[in-house]
Amino acid sequence: MPQSRPDDKQGAALPGGRAAPRTGSFIEPSTLMRIKNLQMRAKVVVDGFLSGLHRSPVHGFSVEFTEYRQYSPGDDLRFLDWRLYARSDRYYIKRFEDETNLRCYLLVDLSRSMGFHTLAYDKAEYAKTVAATLAYFLTLQRDAVGLVAFDQGIREYLPARFRAGHLHRLMMALEHAPAGTSTDLAAPLEQIARTARKRGLVVLLSDLLAPIETIETQLGQLRSQGHEVVVIRILDPAEINFGFRDESLFFDLESGRELYVDPTAVRVDYQRRFAEHARDLARACNDLGIDRYELATDQPLDRALFDLLNSRMRRGRRFARRRSAPARPVAGGR
Repeated sequence: MPQSRPDDKQGAALPGGRAAPRTGSFIEPSTLMRIKNLQMRAKVVVDGFLSGLHRSPVHGFSVEFTEYRQYSPGDDLRFLDWRLYARSDRYYIKRFEDETNLRCYLLVDLSRSMGFHTLAYDKAEYAKTVAATLAYFLTLQRDAVGLVAFDQGIREYLPARFRAGHLHRLMMALEHAPAGTSTDLAAPLEQIARTARKRGLVVLLSDLLAPIETIETQLGQLRSQGHEVVVIRILDPAEINFGFRDESLFFDLESGRELYVDPTAVRVDYQRRFAEHARDLARACNDLGIDRYELATDQPLDRALFDLLNSRMRRGRRFARRRSAPARPVAGGR
């Protein structure tokens, strides 16, 4: 990805004119990034997000009732089944599909292209903060979270766990993960495919500046193993709008090549190729049944939590439809 030498700051909206959803914190990323401690950043985002949910009519994330479990002190009394209590004289809590223990793997791209920025921070720092926010939120839900930080190879790996001290180790691994070189999506996805024996949720945080064939092949392998996959594409506003105006010396962050460019001469071709890549990525994800979201680095970070929640609820609705669908008659049957 070309990096412009001039500090040309540009504002941006997401493609298609999509506005960011209303959230609880409204904290600008530029303000949030001034917090040096990654876990504190995540806590600020999650606290604001949960505060917004508490003020909304949405209560909980469950979408499909699956079974009962015995009541334990501290359980939410809203989910007590009083009819079952009347029959058995015992307290039981309804357990929902999305309340079962989730195993989530966060895949964070730290290749050189993620070092591109026209703001005070780059895409890699933004991606780390999104990953930290998701990890903090899922840990509060008592879910197991793992981490793979990668460039052309795997730089940090933590298995998905829920235990004392694991979140702190994950945060430290994110903070200390070095900036890498070129991107290789194959290595981290193959690592997850080999080690994640139980089906779980895989969240890929990347600018996805890689050949569509590579992305489609590697994500398809995870889907074939039954994993739910969510792709969060992270882009700098200038990558979306290409708002550069002055002739500048650009250099490729991954190859190191330098190129003198007149933006007005290449803008149309850049935007065409950028749009084609985005369309091909959308098609590949749709074909594989993968939820795909885009975040510009000037967007509030709690949007990532809304995207994750939206993906889980969409998955729950698909699960509910599969369970409620009537059995199809066998061909030739009565």
